[in-house]
Amino acid sequence: MKLSTRIAIGAAVLVPLLVVAAGVLLLPLVGTDLHRRQDAQLGTRAAAVLPNARALLAADDRGRPKAEQNQQRKLTDAALDAGVRVTAADGTVLLSAGPQPDDPGLLPRTPGGKAVTVRQGDSSWRVLTVKVTGGSVGGSTGGTLWVLAPAEEPADELRAVRRRVLLVALVAAPLSGLVAFALAERATLSLRRLGRRAAALDPRSGHAAFAHARTGTAEVDELSGAIALLLSRYDEQAARTAQALDTARSFSSAASHELRTPLMSLRTNLDVLAAHPDLPEDERAEVVGELQQDHARMLDLLSALSALARGDLVEVSAFGPVDLAELVDTAVAEAARRHPDTVYRAELPPEARVFGWDAGLRILLANLLGNAAVHGRPADRPTDRPAEVDVRLRVEDGTARLTVDDTGPGVPPAERAAVFHRFHRRPDSPGSGLGLTLVAQQAALHRGSALLTDRPDSPGCRLEVHLPLLLPDAPPAARLPSPRDWLSDRPDRV
Repeated sequence: MKLSTRIAIGAAVLVPLLVVAAGVLLLPLVGTDLHRRQDAQLGTRAAAVLPNARALLAADDRGRPKAEQNQQRKLTDAALDAGVRVTAADGTVLLSAGPQPDDPGLLPRTPGGKAVTVRQGDSSWRVLTVKVTGGSVGGSTGGTLWVLAPAEEPADELRAVRRRVLLVALVAAPLSGLVAFALAERATLSLRRLGRRAAALDPRSGHAAFAHARTGTAEVDELSGAIALLLSRYDEQAARTAQALDTARSFSSAASHELRTPLMSLRTNLDVLAAHPDLPEDERAEVVGELQQDHARMLDLLSALSALARGDLVEVSAFGPVDLAELVDTAVAEAARRHPDTVYRAELPPEARVFGWDAGLRILLANLLGNAAVHGRPADRPTDRPAEVDVRLRVEDGTARLTVDDTGPGVPPAERAAVFHRFHRRPDSPGSGLGLTLVAQQAALHRGSALLTDRPDSPGCRLEVHLPLLLPDAPPAARLPSPRDWLSDRPDRV
């Protein structure tokens, strides 16, 4: 059922009910007003009749029948259609005219100043009792005046009002339904247009095709905005799904390509061990050592590829305030444990807060410090001398500047950009070739940069990372840099 039809039916039912309810509340008030008006008329008539009633009592007191008859006629004329009854002080009825009960005993004896209702059978009257004073020379006497009016007159008027209320309710039902239907059709026009636009929308076109045009109706504009927001979220999620699929394909392609060589080496060494069970001990140890190296290389490669994939798919919800100085201190201690033959020296500020991904920053630091330990020993230094790595973190102009200096042979200027590329490594490097790629990826995710230069104070290499600090009055980034495709071979991402 259409919304406009429902509104019309609701109005056709509700409006008559409201009319009837208003009539129910109004009828007692109308009845009270009618009785008050009738009582006022009785008071007016009583005031008009009262002089003649006094004259009638005076005539009766003096024994003047003709004068009494004249006063009776005057009383009757003054009362018009009201009932009038006058009795002397001794109860003698001097006048009884107009509508009134057959039993005079029903009439109130004591004047009360207010009209009361008297009933006899199916008939009822409103009665106003007035004390009349009259007199003669040398004395005074008095009587009672009753002015009556049929009480059915307000009841008849109330019935007429009730009939009119019911008639209005009956007429209001179809009229209100038609008016409500017309208004609802007009009010829901923009909603129907929005529905047609949404139905005609091609899902492949995305939220850009659903232009949010204001209609002036708050509810329709709110619904249109909600649909546009929903479509934008759908597009964003679809893009994330496509990116996840691309990342999975890149992961599979890179893993299958890079694992081919260590797997072939593993197979060869395993075949050698299987074909020669009596292999001399020194040769067997050499083959087992190569197997261990190949295994470590594959494990390192898979871990690095997994870290790259996590960086490509991480959401901004994983980011938050992080104390970079604390992370660097922890990473230096962990690197010293993993590379006991390397000397690490750290110089850190009390605090350097950034808006970062805790796991990603740990990956960045682990690869920075691990790369310095592996490549930080100079070629002309005896092998028994440890590698030395200096780590410094400084806060400068809203930026956290992290430098890692080693004493290795360094990297020629022509090759410095290439070291951040995927699978770039020296021929003698034991790593996967992804360590500095992870450093560049994490720096870019945190809206920073990574740079490779010469060590300024002595021969060696310096890796420098700049990350923006989290300022108290600056809101965190709502989005991460896009696109993120570090698993693919994209040198322009560096």
